[in-house]
Amino acid sequence: MDVSGRLIITDYFVICSGKTDRQIKSISDEIQKTLKENNIILHRIEGTPNGGWVLLDYFDFVVHIFNIKSREYYKLERLWRDAAIIKWDS
Repeated sequence: MDVSGRLIITDYFVICSGKTDRQIKSISDEIQKTLKENNIILHRIEGTPNGGWVLLDYFDFVVHIFNIKSREYYKLERLWRDAAIIKWDS
């Protein structure tokens, strides 16, 4: 999501889900590993996989990794519904 005109702390939210704590941890670990290899510096991490949510802050973009229940509860897509959605397929 492009939140650059709505927030001063970041330009983009990347939102994804994992079905299990292990999957959330694996997603988080792989993102960190790949971005580090590309010299993209992690500013901070919040949350834990067993808490249902992990946030990876890279300044220009923030990655939110939710379990299904937490993603439904927080509904970031609804909260920021006026932000442009950028589709990305890997």
